Formats: sequence, C-alpha cells, structure tokens
Amino acid sequence: MAKPRGLPSPEQILEFLRTADAKTGKREIARAFGIKGADRVELKKLLRKMADDGQIASRRKRLSDATGMPPVTVLRITDTDADGELVGEPAEWADHGSTPPKVLVFQDSRRKPGPSQVAGVGDTVLARVRTTGDKDWPYEARMIKLLKGATGTVVGIFTASPRGGGQIVSANRKDKQGFEVLRGDEGEARSGDLVRAEITRQRGRGYAQARVVERLGPADDQHNVSLIAIHQHGIPDEFPREVIEASEALEELKPPKGRTDMRSLPLVTIDPPDARDHDDAVWAAADDDPANPGGYKVVVAIADVAAYVRPGTPLDREARLRGNSVYFPDRVVPMLPERLSTDLCSLRGNEDRPAFACFMTFDKHGRKIAHRFDRIWMRSAAKLAYAQAQAAMDGNPDDVTGPLLEPVLKPLWAAYGALKKARDKRELLELDLPERKLILNDAGEIVSVVIPARLDAHKLIEEFMIQANVSAAEMLETKGSPLLFRVHDAPAPEKVDALAEFLATLDMSVPKGQVMKPQHFNRILDKVRGGPNDAVVSQTVLRTQAQAIYTPENRGHFGLNLRRYAHFTSPIRRYADLIVHRALISALKLGDDGLSQFDIDNLEETAGLLCLAERRAMVAERETTDRLIAHFLRGQLGADFTARITGLVKAGLFVTLEDSGADGFIPASTLGEDYFIHDEQVQAMTGQRTGESWRMGDVVEVRLVEVTPIAGGLRFEMLSEGRKGKPPAMSGRKGRPARGKPFRRPSKAGSKWRK
Repeated sequence: MAKPRGLPSPEQILEFLRTADAKTGKREIARAFGIKGADRVELKKLLRKMADDGQIASRRKRLSDATGMPPVTVLRITDTDADGELVGEPAEWADHGSTPPKVLVFQDSRRKPGPSQVAGVGDTVLARVRTTGDKDWPYEARMIKLLKGATGTVVGIFTASPRGGGQIVSANRKDKQGFEVLRGDEGEARSGDLVRAEITRQRGRGYAQARVVERLGPADDQHNVSLIAIHQHGIPDEFPREVIEASEALEELKPPKGRTDMRSLPLVTIDPPDARDHDDAVWAAADDDPANPGGYKVVVAIADVAAYVRPGTPLDREARLRGNSVYFPDRVVPMLPERLSTDLCSLRGNEDRPAFACFMTFDKHGRKIAHRFDRIWMRSAAKLAYAQAQAAMDGNPDDVTGPLLEPVLKPLWAAYGALKKARDKRELLELDLPERKLILNDAGEIVSVVIPARLDAHKLIEEFMIQANVSAAEMLETKGSPLLFRVHDAPAPEKVDALAEFLATLDMSVPKGQVMKPQHFNRILDKVRGGPNDAVVSQTVLRTQAQAIYTPENRGHFGLNLRRYAHFTSPIRRYADLIVHRALISALKLGDDGLSQFDIDNLEETAGLLCLAERRAMVAERETTDRLIAHFLRGQLGADFTARITGLVKAGLFVTLEDSGADGFIPASTLGEDYFIHDEQVQAMTGQRTGESWRMGDVVEVRLVEVTPIAGGLRFEMLSEGRKGKPPAMSGRKGRPARGKPFRRPSKAGSKWRK
C-alpha cells in the first residue's frame, strides 16, 4: 500500500523526536509536517506501528525515540575536549554492536561539588542525557552523581620484597603492568596473599604505586575467588551496622485486619534445592464459573517485602544502593539482610507470612481474561524442589508430594498446559542455550560441571511469573501510576545487518527491509536446530539482541513479545520489584507503605542505578565462574580438549570447551605457517597464502598451554587442521590482517609447552 502523500517516513519522525525540546505527541508531529484531514488517521496508524516495532515509546501522551540512549544512563568518562569539558560514552554500549557515541558531560552547575563528587577520566557517572541535534556532538549530559565503586583500587596477588614493600599483580587480565608497594604500605599482607589496594600516583616511568588497604586471604584458597570480583567491581558485601540493627529490630507481623486471610489455600513454593529465600508461591484450580468453561484460576503470591522495608529507612537506602542480590557459585551477596531475606520475608513452609497476591483468570486457550491484586496472609503448604515436583508428576511422588499430587500439583500442571498454548501462539524468542552449573565441595573447589535438565516444573513457574509481571504492568499503566518497566528493545538495525551477512555465509537469509520479530529469529533457529551450526547460530542470534533495562518509559519486551512488562515477583532479591510493589500499594490504596515522593521524583535515577547494579552482577558472576574453572583446569596443562570456536578478533580465536564450558584464547600467531586475515563478514580467520581457515562454530581439538587462575585466563594452541580453501580476496572485504609468524602446529603426541 502506497504511503499517503505528505506522510513523513519513520526516519523523519525519529529525527524530529530526537531534536524536539518540548512535549511531543501526535498533534505536534502533525503540525510539524503539515498533516491534515484523512492523513491524520494514517499518521496514527504509522505511530502505532512504530510503537509496536519498538522504535518509539509513549507515556502520558508524550512520544520519544526508543532507539537511542535512555534519558538517564551510566556513562564512563573517557577524555576531555579542548575546552576541558568531560567526554564520556555509554558504559554498556558494547552490546549495541556499533561505535559508542561521544557525550559531552557537564557537572551540576546548581551546586558546587565537593572533592568526592568531582568526576575525571576513568570515572563512572550516572547522568541525565538529552539530544542536541548537533551532528558532531549529538548528545550532552548533566551529571547526577559520581558512582563510587572500584575506581582507584586494584585487587591482586601481593609479593613481598625482602626490604619491605613489594609488588601487586592485578587480578584484572586487562591490567598489563604491575603495582609497586612502598615499604610501610604493605599493611598485614604476606607473599601470596590476595589484597585490595588503593592506587596512588604514577611516578616517572616505573611501576604505578599502590597501598594495601585490606588483606583478603591466601590467593590459592578457592573460597576467596569470589572476593576478587566483589572488591574489583565495588559490590557492597557487608551491611552497615545501622542496617543490621534496623533489621534485627523488626518484629514479625501478625495477621491484622486489612489483609485477606488465605492461609487455608494450599499455595506451594517450587525452587532450586539449595534455595535459601523463597519469593513466590503458586496455586491453581479449574475455574468454576460457567461463563469460562475449561478455564483456570491462578494465584501467584509474592513475599510482601514492602511491609518491612519502608521508603527512606536505612534498609531501603541500602537495598537501593545494592540494587539486587549477586549469586556466586560459592556464596550469595544478598540485597537484604538475612533477617529479612531468609526469615521474615521468605515464604517458608508451614509458617504464616504476609504476601502480595496476584489473582488471575485464564480461558481454556490460556488467554488472561482478568486479574486483580490483594495483600494477604498465607501459609505455604510445602517447600518443593523443581526435580521433586517433576518426579511426582512423572509418577514418582515422595512422602511430601504424594498427598499434594491430586489437590495441588495436577491442577498446577493443567493450568500450565492452557497457558502454554497462549505462550506458543505468542511466539516469544526461543533461545535454548544450556546453562552450566558448577558443583563445589566444602573447600570451594569444583567437583564437576553439569547442565541441569530443563523441566516442565521450571517452565511452569517461569510462565506463571511472567503472567503476574504482565498483570502488574497492565494494572499500573491503567491507573496512570509511576513504575519501572522491564524493557527489552528490538535489535538495532546494524546488528540485524551483521547477522544477515553471517547467515549468508551459511546459505541462509534474513528478509530484507522487514522489521524483525521474535518469530523471525525462531524460524532461523529452527532451521539449524540439531545440526552442526546450531550452537554458533544460537550464540550469534543472542548477541544480536539488546540488553534488557529498567526504565520509567514503556517500550515493550521484544524477547517475550509483550507490549508491557514489569518485575513484580522477586522483591527479596531485586529492588525494581519492590518499587513495583509500592506502586501497586499506592495505586490500589492497599496501605500507607506505598511509593514515597522520593521514589517518584527519582524514578529515572533509580532505573539507572539498577541497570548498573544488574550489569555489575552479571560481569562479576561470569568472571568468578571463569576463575573457578581456571583453578579447576590448572592441573591439566598439556591436556587435549574438544572445543568450539565462539569468537574471532584480529588477534586470534576464542574457544569454549565442550565439557566444562571454559572459555579460552588461541593467538593468531600460533595458528600455522601463514599470516591470517580476520574476515568479519564470514566470521572466519583465513590464511593469506594458503587459504586455510577456521570459522565461528567450528568444532576443533585444542591443547591447554597456559592457565592464570587469578585472572581466569586460559590459553590454548590449535591441534586441528583448518578448512581448505582459497586465499581471501581483499578487494571490498571488511577483513583485517591478523599478525602471525611462522609456527609449526604441534602434533597431538607432544607439545613444546610440556617441556
């Protein structure tokens, strides 16, 4: 269908939204482009389609560009300009697949900052961003606050000098230089200790200097491995005294008036076997309403953290600072003190607990036809593990699940069967990537690496939680309440283009000019499922996706294929969920412990802090897993492994071991007697003279030649022959030469690294 005359293109609308200073809605867009009469109806359709595609966001009749940076975000200061102004870039732009934009960053001119609030190169700041319309500097930002964390510190291994002082080798593999510790600055550290040190000024051309501020323990003790990431990333792992005292002073709530008593309803928790806190409990039954034949009633009850953690209290301030709990293989850094997380707020079996319940009704096709919220009193009928509940449904109940099978578990599975129909029809993004779990012994050492089975019990709880989260977002949006949405934007066009180029090398195609939906990615994944390209295509599709964030602006959730989504179901471990609980309390007039004025006024700042905390936790958890696996493999130097190529850069290949999931690197200079070209288009490393190549996804044999446990680094050498082919034609190619030198590939019988 032809575009009506005079109707702007989506690109023109986005450019207008980026440069508009005032409130902008349909009326302003129509006026700006001179759209009148029947064309206004077509404009409305176009804007609705752009919103569905994730290009624009709408909130309170105000439209904004959803493809750029969020209005409040975290920036890393990278430089200063000729006038001495700070220059930054988005701290998480690596996920966007393009060069990060430069942002001019200004200090808050309304008040003179103290010394601890003056930002400089290398610092991370939370800032309010706006577009300028300037081609050279499209963004500028005003700093909200300097984010304190690991800036100016180093975590590493201390080696003492006979004359006092010593040196520190950083645990961060990006730090190539060592740090000198002057005599008297070593504190109580001894050789081989893991330490946290404050970096002092560089002196001349020698080592940077650092002063030990904390001895963390022996570096070879694997109990200390997670401490590296905790201190390196500035994750608060000790609660201030006033927070502990505040939690200990809390009295257990008793069933008062004003809450619905639902202690007779057999709600159950279903969690991992080692879970210590229990956020959610579930119940389901066939709907007895004749108007809804074959339908189901579902209750999702969530720990009522808001009843204990009031706005502005020490507990609240600390929870907002932490943002979320952080889960390491050997420990948990909780968002809330244990008095709350494992006691008062945990829905423990056969104990009275206050809860916030979402009551939902579904028809026989799994479509939600009604929902409501209430604050209740509940008493969990049982604490079940996923495998335990699944075994009961598979015909192997135990003493706990046996009595629950008919009245509780079978109705839950029947309701899930209906919801699954709607889930399948909705066609959310189905990325089935295995998650490895490290099994540790009492000494904190890896015993094995397993891939837990993906059970229907997991999927049931996941779908019930998704529906409760959707209900919370819908309810609050209907009420016009402030809230934090969980937003997952559509993939950036340049990422989709890069995916299309890669798929073309596998004789697969992506429809040109078509807005990608989750189902389009699913079709791609279906074509390769079970084949040799399954893993590499799944990983490439994953890397194409945007990073999910928290924001007060609703832009939908691409991966789940939902128009609106908010986190409601885990307030023990996520501060965003606590904000949503408070918003529901205020909007539905369910108590005096709802949103405070501070919560409302600082919603954008809170969203930025929570995004930073989430990203920090993800990186810290991944780095800790890498270090533990490196410890696990250090006794296997010279051993051969089967691996898959999972990344390519001009310096070499990244590989992942098939059995343990360990990641390592193979330098390009060791690949063979040739110079190798990194061909970005086909995602391959190809010999300039021989044409021998290795591609993303190739399964290869490798040998472990170097392990650095403290940094989590593994280096391998290639044993497998590459693919035979023609030397690359460099004309029009995006590839870059990868420096190499003559090097004979080792045989599987022996290696120079063993000598």
